[in-house]
Amino acid sequence: MCRMIAPHSPSPSPVPASARPVRKAVVPAAGLGTRFLPATKATPKEMLPVVDKPAIQYVVEEAAKAGLDDILMVTGRHKRAIEDHFDHAFELEQALAAKGDTVRLDAVRDPARLADIHHIRQGDPLGLGHAVLCARHHVGDQPFAVLLGDDLIDARETLLSRMLDVRDRYQGSVVALMEVDPSQVHLYGCAAVEATGEDGVVRVTGLVEKPAQEHAPSNYAVIGRYVLDPRVFDVLERTAPGRGGEIQLTDALQELAAGGTVHGVVFDGLRYDTGDKGDYLRTVVRLACERPDLGPEFTAWLREFVAALPEEEGAGREESRAA
Repeated sequence: MCRMIAPHSPSPSPVPASARPVRKAVVPAAGLGTRFLPATKATPKEMLPVVDKPAIQYVVEEAAKAGLDDILMVTGRHKRAIEDHFDHAFELEQALAAKGDTVRLDAVRDPARLADIHHIRQGDPLGLGHAVLCARHHVGDQPFAVLLGDDLIDARETLLSRMLDVRDRYQGSVVALMEVDPSQVHLYGCAAVEATGEDGVVRVTGLVEKPAQEHAPSNYAVIGRYVLDPRVFDVLERTAPGRGGEIQLTDALQELAAGGTVHGVVFDGLRYDTGDKGDYLRTVVRLACERPDLGPEFTAWLREFVAALPEEEGAGREESRAA
C-alpha cells in the first residue's frame, strides 16, 4: 500500500501521452539503508552527506538540470528528514539573513527551489517495481524518469538529457547501461541488446535481474536511471514478486522489451555508487578534491597522508579483504 503525503492530480491534457515531453521524475527513497548501520538507524541513507550536501540532493539537481521540474519522492517510515530538507526552514533562514550570511542562506534555500517536489510513502517494502507503481496516480499517463538515489552521475555528464532525447526519438522506455566486468554482473540487472545503428544507443531485447555470470546475456548492466513509458504501470500491476520476493522493475521492463519498446543508452562517464561503503568514501574524497574551495588544501593533505602510510598497513588491508 502507498500513502500520499502531498496529493497531486495531473492536469488533463488532450495531447497523446506518447507525444508529451518528459517533465516528471520519481526518486525511490524508501530503503532501510542496512549497509550503513548504525548511521542509518535514525538518519535516512539518502541524507548521508557527500562533502556538504546529502546524496539525494545531487540526484534532484541532476533531474532539475535535465528540465524535470516535477519530482515525486517515494519514501518510507523514518524518512521525514528528506521532506524537511526540500522544504523551507524559516527560522534558520531568518537567522542567516539577520547575520548577513548570504552564502549559507542560498545553500539552505536551494533545495526547495530546485523543483516542485512531492512526497508519497511506500507503506510496504515490496521492491523497486512497487515503489515505481506507487507513483502511478501522480504521474498519470505521462512518460516519466526514475532516478535511484544510490547512483550519483557526475554533474558534468549529460546522461539523463541523452536518455530524454532517445525517448523523444524512439518513444517507449529507455534504460541507462554500463559495461561492467563479467564477474560483477550478478550485482545488477543485465540486458540483452542489439545494435540500432546509432552510436551509444542499443535496442534492449531482454533483461535479467542479477543473473549468475554464466547465465548473463551480456556485460551490460542497468544502472539507476530510467525514462519510462506509462504503460509500465499496467505491467507492474500484474507483475508477480520475483527475486527476493519483491516486485522487480526489471521483470516489468523485460515484458516491454519483448515487445521491442525498450532502448538503452550506453554510459561510460563518471558514476559514483554511494550505496557501498568503500565507493561512498571514494566519492566523498573525489568530489572534495575537485572542489575549488576545498580541493587544493585537502589534496595536499591527502598526498601527505597516503605517503606516510606504512607499507605493511596497506598489505594487511589487502590480506583482510582477500579473506
